[in-house]
Amino acid sequence: MAEAFGWPGLAGSPVLVAGAGVSGRSAAEALLAAGARVTVTDAAEQRLAALASLQAEGAELVVGLTEPPAGTALVVTSPGWRPDTPLLAAASAAGVEVIGEVELAWRLDRARAGAAGGPATWLAVTGTNGKTTTVGMLESILRAAGLDAVACGNVGLPVVDAVRAGHRVLAVELSSFQLHWSPSLRPAAGAVLNVAEDHLDWHGSMDAYARAKAGVLVGDVAVAGVDDPVAASLLAGSPAPRRVGVTLAEPAEGQLGLRGDALVDRAFADAEALAEVADVRPGGPPGLTDALVAAALARAHGVPADAVRAGLRAYRPAAHRAELVGEVDGVRYVDDSKATNPHAAAASLHAHDRVVWVAGGQLKGASVDELVAGVASRLAGVVLMGADRARFAAALARHAPRVPVHEVTTGDDGAMREAVRAARGLARPGDVVLLAPAAASLDMFTDYAHRGRAFAEAVRAVTTETAGPSGPGR
Repeated sequence: MAEAFGWPGLAGSPVLVAGAGVSGRSAAEALLAAGARVTVTDAAEQRLAALASLQAEGAELVVGLTEPPAGTALVVTSPGWRPDTPLLAAASAAGVEVIGEVELAWRLDRARAGAAGGPATWLAVTGTNGKTTTVGMLESILRAAGLDAVACGNVGLPVVDAVRAGHRVLAVELSSFQLHWSPSLRPAAGAVLNVAEDHLDWHGSMDAYARAKAGVLVGDVAVAGVDDPVAASLLAGSPAPRRVGVTLAEPAEGQLGLRGDALVDRAFADAEALAEVADVRPGGPPGLTDALVAAALARAHGVPADAVRAGLRAYRPAAHRAELVGEVDGVRYVDDSKATNPHAAAASLHAHDRVVWVAGGQLKGASVDELVAGVASRLAGVVLMGADRARFAAALARHAPRVPVHEVTTGDDGAMREAVRAARGLARPGDVVLLAPAAASLDMFTDYAHRGRAFAEAVRAVTTETAGPSGPGR
């Protein structure tokens, strides 16, 4: 059962929740339980209507506020709302503090310092790619050690819900947006996996994006993937008293890394083997980096090596992450819809020798030139769709002019089927048709999972279109 608690002064205070999505609902519920006077606003009346049950608990629901009500003591914003949103800008101009749901969870948790059990231990992960896999691995490791642990944050479960449920160890996935709105967050151990161009339309620059990511490295232990130059520089600048690097090379003292086929700890032990490469799923360099970072955070919390090994062996990746969805006529069809930026798509493409690449969507300010130049030799063909397909096409014309390109111009429900049909026509036995969009999905789909499901459904439909009595054919 969720626990009712707050910090001094919150009871009776007027608080505005900006955004009626999942985190907004959870924030409103926690604030009501703590005795605050809560108003919730959102531009979408339908989203507010879904919170009607909160009215019975005393919340006021108001459509489209552009400034906080008079007397508002605090604004709790949904993470995707930018600081220049009129409502948030008006709140800041009026001297009203604006925080996010994660910061709210942190303050509510810290307020339990004198209560039985005290606050939870926060082990936090950020990075451009690999966050969800890493917190999933970390949760599995912590549970293998017998701890009351849960993955939360950007992975799906709001952190405030995890705190109110009383879990003792939190494996927290944090986006750059969430970190921006969490000024006092100090996790016991925090990690940056990697940093590449993403969300530049929100943050305004790469430097601002990286600074937001660095907010996770301010606790007692800072961890980073030092094979990534930006993450390595953030670790070097961290104020944490203990800094731990993760590498896919032989680890130096103070690092975790690989020695032969073993994951080895030289930060919290004297070259102790934690697991075998074969224990890690997904495999390949990104999966191994994720596993080493998860292991480093768990080791920072005192988890023994046997629990690291057991947790990694037990972990299974979520859907839409390099997931094989079909194989027909010697061609494999792989759904990596979670590759929502160029950095993630590059890792996905480099895992295969010859690829028909299904790409496109919303680039969010990122460039694809470096990506296309780096994978041009692997491309058997490219199928482009979505809002920014022209930018992909221009990069391909510059860096891979001989690669055949098909553009899907329709935006209706048949677009993915057309994309898969075109990809099938470009593929030959031994190729991989890879959905690794390098872009966000909201121009055509509700989210990356919807895009991945559409791809899998299109693969099943298209590869059976010419099936004969003996099975699929061409």
